[in-house]
Formats: sequence, structure tokens, C-alpha cells
Amino acid sequence: MDIVYPRCAGLDVHKKTVVACVRRLGANGKVHKEVRTFGTMTSDLLSLADWLAQEGVTHAAMESTGVYWKPVWNILDEQFQLLLVNARHIKQVPGRKTDVKDSEWIAELLQHGLLRGSFVPPAPQRELRELTRQRMQLMHQKASVANRIQKILEDANVKLASVATDVLGMSGRDMLRAIIAGQENPAVLAELARRKLRAKIPELRSALQGRVTEHHRFMLKLLLDQVTQLEELIERLNQRITATLPASMKEALPQLLEVPGIAERAAENILAEIGTNMEQFPTDGHLSSWVGMSPGNNESAGKRKSGRTTKGNQWLRATLVQVAWAASHAKDTYLAAQYRRLAGRRGKKRALVAVAHSILIIIYHLLKKPGTTYRDLGPEYLDKLQSTQLTSDLVRRLERLGYKVSLEQAEAEGVPQEPADGPTLINVAGVPSP
Repeated sequence: MDIVYPRCAGLDVHKKTVVACVRRLGANGKVHKEVRTFGTMTSDLLSLADWLAQEGVTHAAMESTGVYWKPVWNILDEQFQLLLVNARHIKQVPGRKTDVKDSEWIAELLQHGLLRGSFVPPAPQRELRELTRQRMQLMHQKASVANRIQKILEDANVKLASVATDVLGMSGRDMLRAIIAGQENPAVLAELARRKLRAKIPELRSALQGRVTEHHRFMLKLLLDQVTQLEELIERLNQRITATLPASMKEALPQLLEVPGIAERAAENILAEIGTNMEQFPTDGHLSSWVGMSPGNNESAGKRKSGRTTKGNQWLRATLVQVAWAASHAKDTYLAAQYRRLAGRRGKKRALVAVAHSILIIIYHLLKKPGTTYRDLGPEYLDKLQSTQLTSDLVRRLERLGYKVSLEQAEAEGVPQEPADGPTLINVAGVPSP
């Protein structure tokens, strides 16, 4: 095989050690290799960088091993061309598994140009990722604590959640604080309801009649304090994210907010994961595969087997599914119609993944060409694509109910034309409009 990189290195990264193998192409055409082991302290990694520089290394590759690759990347990124490679792509031959063999195998694959690097965003975006991911984890913790509060209320025979939509809303918190303070009269507790919840005061009086003990009050106080602390941390993260959001992402934020289901926090999570530069993803299919939203290919002997989505960026995938759930409840939109169309025959979960995939394609094309504007195709778009089949199905259903059906063609509605001069419009499928 051809040698692409005459001087390269393969790094097998662990928690405490880094095994480095340097491969050099000599003047006689033979390949010389040398293996050394270094620690992972900063001084050790600087020694590794000096040794690679002395050997004339230009490119280096390493596996994406947990978070242990990050210190190595931070030290070597300024001096060498680095590749962070998916571990599945460079599996070692069975029966020959050692740290030295791993580093030699990585170096050999890299020297022949057989490795493909993963997408590693620049340092500012990596820092923004840590902020948004930490915020998501704190929000999950808050939801867990809220569920725990509900369990304590059920144990105390307090059915507040059966009447109030949000137990941790303004009215719910006032009632919880009163219960913690020792108030047991359900009529007094019900009077703490605010706004629309006041219409349910009779139901609240019945729901708030329970058997609250001192243990229940202690647990409710503890959990309510924990919710307050988590909310304060989330707010601090919100302020930090707003302050550190790059200018390019601030400009792209209004574009994403036009898409149904995408709120400001979700848009920040999306931009933190993929950025605004789509050059690293040649097509929307590459981005979908990287996120793990594209259908898997598994075919053998002409038979198509499982089409489960592939593994990818779990953080962005979770955000997109949440956005898809919000979009499925929007009124008079293509995405809501797509969800209803698929949920009936494929199930709600698969329909959400399909809608999330469509949203990701929309995002790709919006970011690919700055200044583009989202245009919804409308809830009837899918029906118009298969109008003949849909008409036949509806006629047959009416005939089975005993009706005699005759059809008359209505006048065709005018199709709105796009202005000759103006921003490019992106439809819901992510394909530029003609």
C-alpha cells in the first residue's frame, strides 16, 4: 500500500499512560518504528510532544478513549495534525492485544491513510458544549427531584398532582411551603391557588386532605430546597452560556427559532454540538449519520434486516427528540402532519425520531447558507403528494359506509410564487425551493 505520511505516530491513550509508536520512512524505502511510554501528567505530555517533534512527526492519531484523550489533544494540537478516531474503526486483530501492539497498529493505519478523523470542534465550542451539557444534566436532576416530591405527596395521601398540572408551579410551591410550615386545613391550603387554578378550589380542598406527618414535612423541605438550588445553578449556566455564545451562533439563533418546536435553550444546545460551520459535513446525510438520526443499513442475501438508527451524539439526539415532541403538537405545520401520519402505522417513538431527522435536515440547510429563511410546507403537503391514492382510499371508506360518492374537480388554488429578489427559502424537507 502507498505511504501517505512518511513520519507519523500512533497513540494508545489510557488514564495513567500513553504508549506512542513513531513510524519513519527511511531513505532506503524501509519503515523504522520506535515505541515509548509516557505518563499523562502535563510534564510527561510535554516530553511526548518534544520527542515527536524531534522525530519529525507531522501527523498523529489516537482513539477516542473516554475523556482521557482530551489532555493529550490539548498539548499536541498546536504542533501536529491530530486525528481522533472512533475505536470501532481500528479494532486490533484478535489474540494480539497489547498497548504496544495497539499503538503500532494505529501508526500503521495512519501511515497508509486508512484512518478518518472524528469531528473535534474548536476550543470555544468545546467549552460551550460543557456548559450546555451540564445544564441538561441539572435539568434531568431537577425532574428526578420533582418526581420524588410527587412520591412523598402520594405517601401522605395528598393528591395535588391530580388537580394541578404543575406541582412545582407558583401555586403548588405556596401550598408545599404551607404544608411544610404545619398547615393542615385543606380549605386554607386551597385558597393559596392563583390565577386559573382558583377555578378548581373545590377539587383542591378534596385533594389536599391527607395525612401529613413530621417525616413528610422534613422530606418535602429537603427536596424543595434541592429544587431551588438546582434552579439557581441552571440560571447561572444560562447567564454564562449567553455571555460566552460566539457571535456567529448569536446570528444563527433567530434562524433556528423559526423552526417549529425549537426554543432558545434547545437552539443553544444544537449550536453548541454542531456549530455553525457545516463544511465538516459534506451533506445532510453525513450530519444525520454523525448525530445518529439516520436509518441503519443492514442487508444480507437481498433481505433488509434491522433499520435501527446508528449510534451518534447522544446529547444532540436527546435535544432533537424533545424538539420533535414540541413540533408534533404545533398547529397547522408540516412537522405535526408528518408525526400524525407516521405515528398511526409506525408508532409514536419511531414517528418522533423521523420528525427529529427532518428537523436536523432543516437545521443543516439553514446553517449551510447563512441568511436563508425557513418556510413551512403546511399540513396538507403530504396529502397533495399522493392526492390520487388518498382520494381513492376516502371514496372506498365512504362506499363501505353505504354512501354513493361522485367527485367534482374544484378550481385549482393559486400556488404562491417566491419573490425574484429576496432571501432563499428552505422548505421543511431541507431542499432549496426552485
